[in-house]
Amino acid sequence: MDLGIKGKKALVLASSQGLGLGIATQLCAEGADVMLCGRVQEKLAAAAQKLSKAGPGSAKYCVADLADTDAARTLYTATKEAFGKVDILVNNTGGPPPGTVDTPNTEQWRSQIDTMLIRVIEITNLCVEDMKASGWGRVLTVASSGVVQPIPNLAMSNTIRSSLVGWSKSLSNEVASLGITVNMLLPGRIRTARLDQLDAAQAERTGRSVEEVSASEQAGIPAGRYGTVEDFGNVGAFLCSEAASYMTGGLVRCDGGAIRGV
Repeated sequence: MDLGIKGKKALVLASSQGLGLGIATQLCAEGADVMLCGRVQEKLAAAAQKLSKAGPGSAKYCVADLADTDAARTLYTATKEAFGKVDILVNNTGGPPPGTVDTPNTEQWRSQIDTMLIRVIEITNLCVEDMKASGWGRVLTVASSGVVQPIPNLAMSNTIRSSLVGWSKSLSNEVASLGITVNMLLPGRIRTARLDQLDAAQAERTGRSVEEVSASEQAGIPAGRYGTVEDFGNVGAFLCSEAASYMTGGLVRCDGGAIRGV
């Protein structure tokens, strides 16, 4: 299927590795030009070179930390200077430390809210203006299955990412008539460094080995395995495509059936 995004300009947050890089890879494979971002220049440079070499789209990068108050403007400006506009925005942030509701103090809550919620809203507000001018745009926000079925010991993630659901739905209603779609993509257990971290934390908490935790978790997924970054990236690229022009305001799961609710 031709996704219809050849030549589109994309900004993908937190894309030096993991889920963000997975979506960026598929966008570039469909002919989109992609701006990668992250905190480690060496990882970004290597990823951009690899994507550009594979083509047919190209990739550039911008070093930025979403914890910084000027990160939104920095990323938007870098993308505009490189590509002239932003057609596709993929919001993605790192996850906060595991723990129960009472684990973090007030300042830790504020810090994570600023990085995972406020920065996403700021960047989106900037990019949506380009999309309005073009009469076409895609905003995709990567969250977590925890917004549908809260994940034990991930209280901060469950809380902050859930707040993005109301924001995303509200935005989708406001811009749908302008040719802009706004959706959220919810990963289940996708094999990334973050997943390995969570399995290790659970192993330490329960006194089991990491291998035992991993086997137990995979046995509880109807698909019988962890997802791959490519699985996730394919779904993300589709939601950013012309082919998905009538899908907006939704929560799309990529979880192998792990979420128990309908």
